[in-house]
Amino acid sequence: MAHQLVLPDSKSVSQAPSALAYAVDRTFFFLAAAGASAIILLVAYILWEIGGQALPAISKSGASFLVNTQWDVQNASFGILPQIWGTLYSSLLALLIGGFIGVCIAIFLTQDFLPHSVATVFRTLIEMLAAIPSVVFGLWGIFVVIPFVRPAADWLHDTFGFIPLFSTSLSGPGMLPAVIVLSIMILPTVAAISQDAVGLVPYKVKEAAYGLGTTRWEAILKVILPTASGGISSALVLGFGRALGETMALAMLIGNANQVSLSLFSPATTLAALLASNFPEAGAVERQALMYAALVLLAITLVVNVLGTMILVWTSRKMAKA
Repeated sequence: MAHQLVLPDSKSVSQAPSALAYAVDRTFFFLAAAGASAIILLVAYILWEIGGQALPAISKSGASFLVNTQWDVQNASFGILPQIWGTLYSSLLALLIGGFIGVCIAIFLTQDFLPHSVATVFRTLIEMLAAIPSVVFGLWGIFVVIPFVRPAADWLHDTFGFIPLFSTSLSGPGMLPAVIVLSIMILPTVAAISQDAVGLVPYKVKEAAYGLGTTRWEAILKVILPTASGGISSALVLGFGRALGETMALAMLIGNANQVSLSLFSPATTLAALLASNFPEAGAVERQALMYAALVLLAITLVVNVLGTMILVWTSRKMAKA
């Protein structure tokens, strides 16, 4: 006996949304729009407040504030060139270390190098690093990292002291301990987002690469990573932004020395460390200069995010044309 296919009534499948569904949809739309607008207004308000308090320092110092190397409260002479240098130098070095390790971890945990259960344990442990307070990282850096790297730093200084990177000795807090701790602090961000980006690459893409005769590492390096490059770029940008704004650990480890140096072992300072260290006891004039420094830090972060977005768009377009 032949079975007759019974189609559902078209009215029961396709019909106009009910009044309740329409109301829920509109409510969600307005709530989402209000939330996005509130974030924009909040950022604008923060800029307005900080800019208003920094205006006297901006009027007095102008652009010389960005190139002056002194922070003299007694003579009301302020400059943040060493802080800008320390912020960018430490963040870039931390991104090189933490970014490389984070992408390697993403490959290791997503490309079947470990059983799924073991990879899940490693993934959880890495994500737990994000829950460790910054001050704990700072204490760990003081009591563990600095004593651990000092013998190697002394040897490098004694042997290769003619190279600017090793031109000074590591007497205590300095750029290298701060960079090591900072790279560990950005590791969860870079690793987690890179894992998602690599994991979203369709398995058929890897199968196609194997079908063309590639080895495992050729498939990873020449197919999977380029395909996931947009997400990995976003991970690196977010990690760099995280490094730029780090405060307490760097204030404890970098040495807070108002100088510009290429040496990895010399003390330095950053904009965030300057704000954290000086703001509690700052007078009215110094507070205005600190607000100016905060504006500069916000501008650097904004530029980094804009460049990251441009890189992401460029990478996406390049992959779409490929």
